[in-house]
Amino acid sequence: VQLVESGGGFVQSGGPLRLSCAASGFAPVFPFSSSIIRWYRQTPGKEREFVAVIGSEGQDTSYADSARDRFTISRDNAKNMAYLQMNALKASDPAVYYCNTGGYTYLMAGKTWGQGTQDTVTS
Repeated sequence: VQLVESGGGFVQSGGPLRLSCAASGFAPVFPFSSSIIRWYRQTPGKEREFVAVIGSEGQDTSYADSARDRFTISRDNAKNMAYLQMNALKASDPAVYYCNTGGYTYLMAGKTWGQGTQDTVTS
């Protein structure tokens, strides 16, 4: 399984940014549409922290307190894609954002990570 994030970049404080996660390599017996997708983020010197998770059907979602009410996680199973829409970005949001999958527990990271995509918030 491979995950490739994209969409990071520079954005003004208060602005929006949409991250994408392209997934590939899922086995037919366990397709992308059966997987849990999570977003994490990491800043230098800190541990990777959970941001959001979405269940296989896209109806079950959960967010970290820092992301709730500003970020929206979604997925398109027909395209093997997941997204993280980030609105009202703050100075505390810049990080490398990682897509994650694997495992059966929503709030526990799986084994597969993407390479990450960096976002930078400018004032």
